[in-house]
Amino acid sequence: MRHFDLVIIGTGSGNGILDERFDDWNVAIVEKGIGPNGAYGGTCLNVGCIPTKMFVHTADVASAPDAGPKLGVELERRDVRWREIRDRIFGRIDPIAAGGRRYRVEDNPNVTVYEGTGRFTGVKQLTVATSSGTETITADRFVVAAGGRPAVPDIPGLDSAGYHTSDTIMRLEELPHRLIIMGTGFIGAEFAHVFSSLGVEVTLIGRSNCVLRSEDIDISQRFTRLAADQWDVRLNRRETRVERRGGLTRLHLDGPEGTEVVDGEQLLIATGRVPNSDLVDAGAGGIATDENGKIEVDALQRTSVEGVWALGDISSTHELKHVANHEERVVQHNLLHPDSPVETDHRFVPHAVFSGPQIASVGMTEQEAQARGARYVTAMQDYAGIAYGWAMEDTTGFAKLLADPATGRLLGAHIMGPQAPTLLQPLIQAMHFGIDARSMARGQYWIHPAMPELIENALLNLPLD
Repeated sequence: MRHFDLVIIGTGSGNGILDERFDDWNVAIVEKGIGPNGAYGGTCLNVGCIPTKMFVHTADVASAPDAGPKLGVELERRDVRWREIRDRIFGRIDPIAAGGRRYRVEDNPNVTVYEGTGRFTGVKQLTVATSSGTETITADRFVVAAGGRPAVPDIPGLDSAGYHTSDTIMRLEELPHRLIIMGTGFIGAEFAHVFSSLGVEVTLIGRSNCVLRSEDIDISQRFTRLAADQWDVRLNRRETRVERRGGLTRLHLDGPEGTEVVDGEQLLIATGRVPNSDLVDAGAGGIATDENGKIEVDALQRTSVEGVWALGDISSTHELKHVANHEERVVQHNLLHPDSPVETDHRFVPHAVFSGPQIASVGMTEQEAQARGARYVTAMQDYAGIAYGWAMEDTTGFAKLLADPATGRLLGAHIMGPQAPTLLQPLIQAMHFGIDARSMARGQYWIHPAMPELIENALLNLPLD
């Protein structure tokens, strides 16, 4: 039984822990292997943030003709070369993943790479099943960064009918004429934008009464209306069974008006994600998990077992790459400096939805502020009310701010419209460094007539004490 100073499970953000300061450590890295459910670089590089945004940008370009008529320009989208799009994207990503593997296997003499499924078989004891057999290893310290995977609901006929998840949909051989998407969260909304912009007829199925229901209520309500203008949106539906017939997937639904059937060449399951704590058998290692299967960690990213840390999607409620990277830096420091540990800072975690239109958010939604009994005021500013909004003829985008009326400190910020994630960044900075709304609005220049005037005007609109 081989013993190590450190074992890292997963090669997403966990892989970033190792730098030259670990050169005298005896380290093992365990990775499930190459493929949609296990590849160097983790979810973000292989099946998440990076390829999806490369598809999103392509979709944005493809949808440009739709904006032409109201500006007096007639444009035409003549052709979509799907395989060329796909191969351009993964032709860049796959070599990066392969290079990451090669670097760890060939260029790090103090690192042993195990390619296979690792499961805890005792406290600080991991058994790895590889192509060459099974080996059990132990270590003084473990970092569990094994990520998550798409959740697949239990619907009769689903397995036999066939389906895609976010792990596989981007590598389709051909564009379908019609695509059914189950799920109205950010994954469903982003892929609906991508495929509809490329000419696919999209049907979006949701169990709740709105799209992106976790967003601020004003964002969710307006986005739901805009989604219905673009796609066949069916809400308050329950899936009862799936079948494959005549080259089509047929999804049977129960809805407000009874039963109905939708069909399409492909079905995408986008109903959320689950942590991989069961795949690593965290319980067998004595590692506590919550009711959702997330590994429980404290502010130092420590688990219930001394000497075992966890980070990223397997433990965090914020399933975001920038959060996983922050947690990786915290774990790295605490491994190197156990006598002066640092804590994670999850006070102001932003997120974005790269759909059509884009959405970005940080802090409390209005419904969360109400639930907490917080004293707050709100302000909204439409893109249509600023000069650059006139240039774009944008009639649907807006920014919404929540602030403490006494101090002017921002409590939440929510933007829907072009470049929403970019426009949100100065508001994240203001919240993190405690800059009040009045100081932010009047203590600096705002370029006229640029898009950040959306934020300036929203700040000035807050009815502070």
